[in-house]
Amino acid sequence: MFGFIKKSNIDFMSKRKYAMLLSGILLLVSISSLVINGLNFGIDFTGGTLVEVRYPTSADLTKVQAALAEKGFDDATTQHFGTSRDVLIRVAPREGVSQNDISSHVKQAVQAVSDDVELRRSEYVGPQIGEELTEQGGLAMLYALIGILIYVTLRFEYRFSIGSVAALVHDVMLTLGFFSLTQMSFDLTVLAALLAVIGYSLNDTIVVYDRIRENFRKMRKGTPVDVMNTSINQTLARTIVTSTTTLLVLLALFFLGGEVIHGFSVALLVGVLIGTYSSIYVASTVALYLGVSKVDLMPVKKEGEEFDSP
Repeated sequence: MFGFIKKSNIDFMSKRKYAMLLSGILLLVSISSLVINGLNFGIDFTGGTLVEVRYPTSADLTKVQAALAEKGFDDATTQHFGTSRDVLIRVAPREGVSQNDISSHVKQAVQAVSDDVELRRSEYVGPQIGEELTEQGGLAMLYALIGILIYVTLRFEYRFSIGSVAALVHDVMLTLGFFSLTQMSFDLTVLAALLAVIGYSLNDTIVVYDRIRENFRKMRKGTPVDVMNTSINQTLARTIVTSTTTLLVLLALFFLGGEVIHGFSVALLVGVLIGTYSSIYVASTVALYLGVSKVDLMPVKKEGEEFDSP
């Protein structure tokens, strides 16, 4: 199979207009959803009360959720924490209700499922801390993109740096749009996954860019489109192997990792798929539209170099 992929000669760039149209539509949908629906921020960002309880036997989260809803905690989220006996409950902040009162009411609600419930801990995350986390998380992503822009500019050429950052922004926006559309909880683990997506997508893009630069210098004939097609086909086997093995690990985390890292695994699954697509189409296409050519990537000859050679 991989022998066939190594010898592939797929004309990727002939579909670049359709790919850019698809990306444009997905970006428009993502941005619209973010503006209209926003993100369903978890307690890490919004603040609230976190309660951990332990049942004597395996707890049914559906019954726990129903018991909480009967007590007025419709917006509470529940998940297993460590074992099936331990349940982590997140409750959004409520005006005029103290943390102790919320913890007491939550314990009364979960006792409806089983009397022998142990309240293991109760923590309060203030709204101010949530706002600080939101700001710091956004700054972390911004600093990462700026650092990547500087790194790729120094390593390659400015057209490539713009293409790589465009691909990264594309990947982040589509992943955020997915969470906005599905209204899945967006917490610190998802933010960490977004930063990991940036790293994964950049690594894939740099591999393609390295081959493009090398082929621009080696291939005497051929248009920039031909060079990019050849380069993408030469790195296709590596891209497929890397993406497949990564996805297998993420699928294992998704199905076996439990609710605690559910959002993390979903964000990485979406990000890896989008990142693989963007490294082939978005990054290369943007550099192509910016007019990258053989002249831009040829090594600069030093003055008097021809006289130094034997």
